Amino acid sequence: MYVCICNGVTDRDIAAAAAAGCAGVHELTMRTGCGATCGSCVDMAADLLAQAHGRRESEVVALSDIACAA
Repeated sequence: MYVCICNGVTDRDIAAAAAAGCAGVHELTMRTGCGATCGSCVDMAADLLAQAHGRRESEVVALSDIACAA
């Protein structure tokens, strides 16, 4: 399924990035472009990344959270 329509990133792309060592949404954005355009996919991307790592979503820092903290 497409997660980031703007950049054509799928759930499989996110799983592959996680398997390759991607640890957070910021890194996922750098690797895949997911969330770099409009950002509406960031929460779903964070959830999928957390699932791929077998963690709760609260353990993955979303890019939107980082931007709000700055």
